[in-house]
Amino acid sequence: MSYTVLARRYRSRSFDQVVGQEAVARTLEKAIEIGRVAHAYLFVGTRGVGKTSMARILAKALNAPNDDPADVAEAIMAGRDTDVIEIDAASNRGVDEARDLIAGSAYRPMRGGYKIYIIDEVHMLTREAFNALLKTMEEPPEHVKFILCTTEPHKVPATIQSRCQRFDFRNISTDAIAAHLRSVIEQESMAGEPELVHAVARMGAGSMRDALSLLDRVMAAGSPGETITLELLEELLGLPPRDVVIELLDAAFSADAGTALEKTDELLSRGVAPEQLIATLVETLRDVMALAACGEKTTIVELSDEARAILGQLAKRSNIGALVHMIALCESVSQRLRSAASQRALLDALIVRLALTEHLADAAALLSGAPPAKKA
Repeated sequence: MSYTVLARRYRSRSFDQVVGQEAVARTLEKAIEIGRVAHAYLFVGTRGVGKTSMARILAKALNAPNDDPADVAEAIMAGRDTDVIEIDAASNRGVDEARDLIAGSAYRPMRGGYKIYIIDEVHMLTREAFNALLKTMEEPPEHVKFILCTTEPHKVPATIQSRCQRFDFRNISTDAIAAHLRSVIEQESMAGEPELVHAVARMGAGSMRDALSLLDRVMAAGSPGETITLELLEELLGLPPRDVVIELLDAAFSADAGTALEKTDELLSRGVAPEQLIATLVETLRDVMALAACGEKTTIVELSDEARAILGQLAKRSNIGALVHMIALCESVSQRLRSAASQRALLDALIVRLALTEHLADAAALLSGAPPAKKA
């Protein structure tokens, strides 16, 4: 029996199951209840935030309310219903395909109340295809509905947008993704460390599909009955172990260049690429800076409780000016790394400069006649 990936198996099937786009779901559900369904919709948002899923849910609510008939509801959610036609504009972008769509829209639906066209990545249509669709979208047959989905709304002509009701899908919060991931792990009869779940959710970067795809990889690398861990994720993706990165920064904040270099060597010996290490340092320093500036309870950083407490301790030992300087140093070295004659020498020099940052900041303050910067 073939395996179905998590992103497909745990796709939302009703307005109540939608994660992260509750406002859009409520509005569409209410529109159906009061009979104010528009003839055309434009769903806008980055990849994996639920645009196509919402389009199918809307189509199902129109043609198979309350999942009745069940076979129609199932066909719609699987993308193979005869009355709900899904079109990938990336591979069907020409004027001939648009004319075929227009010709087909004249025929009434076979089973449902509406013939619904879901056009994914609609911005990929050619100018001629958009022009061909324009008149039909302005005055479509009463049995036709259009649902357009795009990640790049600026490429959709204003003449098309003006004929649609637009809904903007926001990136899904890390907490909402993490809650859904915990539910998925439980339904899969597995267990996952809280730190692992939060890390996967954060790496999803607002995309539920990306987070589920990553979780799928981690679960495949684990064993049945085994708790999937943050360490497993780090090994699978070649990420720097968080505990060692914290130890490196702890040494740098203590002006202990020797220990910082030893921790750097440990990370490189584990196969961590210099570019990946610097990127992780920048991300971690940014979180520490935000905690130092806004306090440990700030919501502008998305961290688990354990990670928040650990980085909060680092934030108390540094000052914001030094942290800004450290981030700038990392970014500068990152840009020069590829063309460097010796990446290792450049990386080691960066680590030593990070360890000297506090001393250099205090020396500069003394030379200028100003008092040394206070710790945040």
